[in-house]
Amino acid sequence: MAAPKKGRNASAQSKPGRSLALILIAIVALTGGMYASGHTTPRLGIDLAGGTSITLRAVPEAGQENAINKTNMDTAVSIMERRVNGLGVSEAEVQTQGDRNIIVNIPKGTNSKQARDQVGTTAKLYFRPVVATELAGGAAEASPSPSASSSASGKDDGDEKATSSPSADGSATPSASATTQGRPASDALKASPTPSGSASGTPGATPSASSSAPAGDSDLQKQYAALDCTKPAVRAKAGDGAKPEDSTLACGQNAQGQWQKYILGPAEVDGTDVDDAQAVFNTQTGAGWTVTMKFTDKGSKKFASITGKLAQNQSPQNQFAIVLDGEVVSDPYVSQALTGGSAEISGNFNQESAQNLANMLSYGALPLTFREDSVTTVTAALGGEQLEAGLIAGAIGLALVVIYLLAYYRGLSFIAIASLLVSAALTYVIMSLLGPAIGFALNLPAVCGAIVAIGITADSFIVYFERVRDEIREGRTLRPAVERAWPRARRTILVSDFVSFLAAAVLFVVTVGKVQGFAFTLGLTTVLDVVVVFLFTKPLLTLMARRHFFASGHKWSGLDPKSLGAKPPLRRTRRPVHSAAGPVDPKEA
Repeated sequence: MAAPKKGRNASAQSKPGRSLALILIAIVALTGGMYASGHTTPRLGIDLAGGTSITLRAVPEAGQENAINKTNMDTAVSIMERRVNGLGVSEAEVQTQGDRNIIVNIPKGTNSKQARDQVGTTAKLYFRPVVATELAGGAAEASPSPSASSSASGKDDGDEKATSSPSADGSATPSASATTQGRPASDALKASPTPSGSASGTPGATPSASSSAPAGDSDLQKQYAALDCTKPAVRAKAGDGAKPEDSTLACGQNAQGQWQKYILGPAEVDGTDVDDAQAVFNTQTGAGWTVTMKFTDKGSKKFASITGKLAQNQSPQNQFAIVLDGEVVSDPYVSQALTGGSAEISGNFNQESAQNLANMLSYGALPLTFREDSVTTVTAALGGEQLEAGLIAGAIGLALVVIYLLAYYRGLSFIAIASLLVSAALTYVIMSLLGPAIGFALNLPAVCGAIVAIGITADSFIVYFERVRDEIREGRTLRPAVERAWPRARRTILVSDFVSFLAAAVLFVVTVGKVQGFAFTLGLTTVLDVVVVFLFTKPLLTLMARRHFFASGHKWSGLDPKSLGAKPPLRRTRRPVHSAAGPVDPKEA
């Protein structure tokens, strides 16, 4: 038997079972992962499953009524959307309503309390030095004097030591260590670059001016003594009306979930001075989850100045509080000036708590303050009715496609139907996995995208089938027709799917909310169409071409040469053999 000619993919022709086995293994693995994750159905959007709707009203700062404008509102929407959506496909909707309201729709299945906290923390972010702190209702930890005690609240949460990595020349940079109590798992702060060692001071150093300012403020001392952070109404008003240049009171929760109260000095660093913040898992020092910060040029100078002052004090006056919406979200300590323009907060963080703090640091400096006007629960009754109508329409459309395939392609239609089923299975399983993985939620437009994909997938089959039938009309038998038709059909299918995917990608980038769900689903199903055609439809047709029912051109196969108007079969003719006496009959030769 002659070997296949060079340039032909003999393995693809002779071993289509490999491709079928590959896609079968992929389906089984994805299905197993779906059941292992416990999420066996796609996550539904707010219009299908219900959820929470929050109305936020913009409140300008005193004397800055002009701050409510389209630019600032759009900035706020962008920040809130990134907070609650993450990758942008969880289908939480954030949009403006009128000139000063923002509506946030959070679908069922999302942690609505956490989302409310994220969108609600809209006041500006400040870094303030800690003057005194104690558990709500407990004895004061420290008076604003040089001899402040280093014991926070009668409890020891453990020492946190900020170790620094070796410098470029191999020498270790100074380490900052101290005992800290209270706030998120006893945070410790360290410099990412090599810090300056010249700012370290003696334990008895005099506090900075900003830290000692409240000492003579008897009204603030009285308010601090009366402050009970265990009461929500009191917490909400703590620090109300305080300007950045004022000392103030604040509340915050420690690692044990207990409320702690603070006297804080004037703001030394503004949230807008933070250029970037990220949650990072530090494997080099064994610190685990940490939060890294990078400051702007102006912020770097401010941060170096305040950390240099705080490093000369004892606990808690060597700490600074990160304050958002009047609440202390972290209070790391320092023992040396951090002059490199970036820093790292370490402590007993887990991934969630580190990411939450990084989000607050990155997006905490909103240009406006927002207050909740209303929080309502949205039912899915209307969406359920629309979903039912959409599914009925999709089922009718699918039934019509199947009827057309059966009537026109007959036996070939079963290959197309099997391919549609494989595509549907992959789409369902992947959507179910994407819910917990990236927060993808299936809404009504996404369902429309899946229905549209039926036509895209069927179109790919039709292109290939028609190419095969064209080859048969030229007089070729089925097996060579299947292989000769594939290269041309493949190019057409790839070009068509590329155009569809490009349209979906552009739509996803330039739109928001529900329309993104449509674009995402359309793009996903377009990619799956290529996978199914290459790994299932083509190999399956190659196998079927070896079966007598199809190879013989049975009238119900959809490949009957007679009904297709095929030319007489192409046959090779041998050229006559010439000899000295003239032409010789090939048979005699």
